[in-house]
Amino acid sequence: MSVELCEEHRQLQDLVARFVDRELMPLEPRIIEREIRGEHPTLTPEEATPLLAKCRELGLWALDVPEEFGGVNLPAVALMAVNEELWRTIVPFTFPPDSPNLHMLMTAATPEQKAKYLEPYARGEAKSCIAVSEPGAGADPSGMTTKAEHVGNGWVVNGRKIWVSRVPEADFIILMARVGAGKRREGITAFIIERGTEGFVIEREIPMIGGHRTYELVFEDMRVPGNQLLGHMGNGFVYAMQSLDNGRMGIAAQAIGIAEAALRHAAAYAAERRQFGKPIKEFQAIQFKLADMATRVASSRALLHLAATAKDRGEQITQFSSMAKLLASETAMWVTTQALQIFGGYGYVKDYPVERLFRDAKVTQIYEGTSEIQKIVIARELYSK
Repeated sequence: MSVELCEEHRQLQDLVARFVDRELMPLEPRIIEREIRGEHPTLTPEEATPLLAKCRELGLWALDVPEEFGGVNLPAVALMAVNEELWRTIVPFTFPPDSPNLHMLMTAATPEQKAKYLEPYARGEAKSCIAVSEPGAGADPSGMTTKAEHVGNGWVVNGRKIWVSRVPEADFIILMARVGAGKRREGITAFIIERGTEGFVIEREIPMIGGHRTYELVFEDMRVPGNQLLGHMGNGFVYAMQSLDNGRMGIAAQAIGIAEAALRHAAAYAAERRQFGKPIKEFQAIQFKLADMATRVASSRALLHLAATAKDRGEQITQFSSMAKLLASETAMWVTTQALQIFGGYGYVKDYPVERLFRDAKVTQIYEGTSEIQKIVIARELYSK
C-alpha cells in the first residue's frame, strides 16, 4: 500500500523500486555470506562503482539537493518514498550525497564554505559526517563538554565525541563544541573539520549489531582556522535540532522500508512453508499476524506522509517528525519480530534476510533520539502550543 503521490513522483518511486529489485537485491546473498564469514557486510568498491554509474544514468543522484547546486530538489513526500524503497533490501546503499549535513551547510555555510565543501559534497565528490554525542551526553547533547577556545585568528578544540558514523571515508566532519562558559545550550557552536587535521584522533572503532560501525573521536589541542566556524557562534544547537527534524523523518522511512521487507518475506515464506499438510498461511494465527503487520506498516507510512507534507508546506515539524520516527521504529521492531516468529527456527539463522532485518530494526529505535526521547519531545510540543 502506498500513500498518494503525484504522477511524476510515483514514477520516480517505481524507478527506485526497480533499481532495488534488479540491482541491489541480487547482491543480498553476498552480503549475507560476508557476514557469516565474519567480514564487514558491505559492498566492495568493484560492486559499488557500477551501481553509482547506474544511478547517474537513471538520474538517481542528489535527489534532495537544490537545483542551484545541480540537484533535483525533491519535496519531502517524494524523498521519503524513495528512502522507503532503498531500505527494503539489506544491501547497504544510498544515493549520493549520503549524509544529513547537506541542509545544515545550505543553512549556515558562507559562500566560500559552500564552494569548498557544499558543492563537491552535493556532486557526490566528497563525504562528510557529524559529531554531536559524547560519552556523558548522548540523549542530552546540550550537556556536551567539548570546548573550543578562541586563540588568535582561530580556535583550539579539546574534547571527545562518540557514536560518529562514516568517519574513515569522510573528507570533513561537522563538529559541535561549546564556546565560552555558558551552560546547557548556550555557546554550542558548529565547526567544519577537515580530515587529517592535527589533533583529530580516531580513538576506536565500535563494532555494532548488524555489522555497523561507529567511532569514538578525541580532539587534543586541535587547531581550527577561524574561517572553519559554521554559521553564527552559539547557533550550533539550533542547527543540530533542525537537522534532527529532517533526520528523524529519514529514519522513519528507513524503519518503514525494513518493516515492509520483513512483511514481504514473511508473507512469501508463509505461502511456501507447509505444516500439517498445508501452507502455514492458511492458519488463522499466521493470517492474524500478517494482518496486524500490514496494518502497522500502513499506519506508519501514513503518519510519515503527514510529516513530510507539513515540511513541504513550510510548517514546523518537530512534533510530527518525532511522532513519525517513534511509530515507524516501534513498528519496524514489532513487525520484524513477528516475521522472525513466522519463520520459526529458520528466522533465527543468518541464511535468511529476515534475521538481518530484525537486527537493523533495533537501531531505528535508538539513533537520532531513542523512543523515550521522542515521547519527551512529543509531550513537550503539546505544552508549547
